[in-house]
Amino acid sequence: MDVLHWDGTISVKYFRIGAFAFAQNWENHNSGFPPWSWVCPKHHWLASPEEKGYLSWEKICISRPNEEDVDQISQIDTREEEISCPGNEDVIDDAILVQSSNRELHYYDFHIVYSSTFRVPVLYFRAYCSDGRPFSLDEIEKELPACSAKELSKSKWTFITQEEHPYLKRPWFKLHPCGTAEWMKLLFLSDAAKPKFEVVLELYLLSWFSVVGQVFGLRIPFKISN
Repeated sequence: MDVLHWDGTISVKYFRIGAFAFAQNWENHNSGFPPWSWVCPKHHWLASPEEKGYLSWEKICISRPNEEDVDQISQIDTREEEISCPGNEDVIDDAILVQSSNRELHYYDFHIVYSSTFRVPVLYFRAYCSDGRPFSLDEIEKELPACSAKELSKSKWTFITQEEHPYLKRPWFKLHPCGTAEWMKLLFLSDAAKPKFEVVLELYLLSWFSVVGQVFGLRIPFKISN
């Protein structure tokens, strides 16, 4: 298959391949940050062996830069490539990983789960205080970059929805996957080099996260995406 005839989806087999490639690439280039890990629940009886598992990145402390934190943070993307919000090229609102702070810390857990319905990855997440109190959607909205908060205000329950986590069976938020296949195909079609389909599958999760991570101000370091 070539990219021109591809519908933008991937199989669960290639989700696993892409997940391991993504996690390894992240660890190789981001040794100063927590790694992504593959979680394979032992008691998920309904799934076939190849469908079991998801990527997990937990207890990530995200904040927005301010004067008090300038000397206490390590940016998740420090230098090279700047990505702005569509339609507002002047807005740059990066997330930061707080190493130490005198104020209350807010944590996020991120899980990348395969959707057999949409045949694409889905980002599940939850946010909570240091005492374990979970955040409501309204509280999460206040912490999002300006462009994400604006989009959320227009379509709150299509942009971010809350439903039962497919593995943990508890309420989690997720970025709705509707439209993911279409923009993933456009993402690779826009590459002048027109990569081979095998390369597309290997880089799928990396390219996908470079887009969805921006919802939270997270950006993939330049050297990883090359």
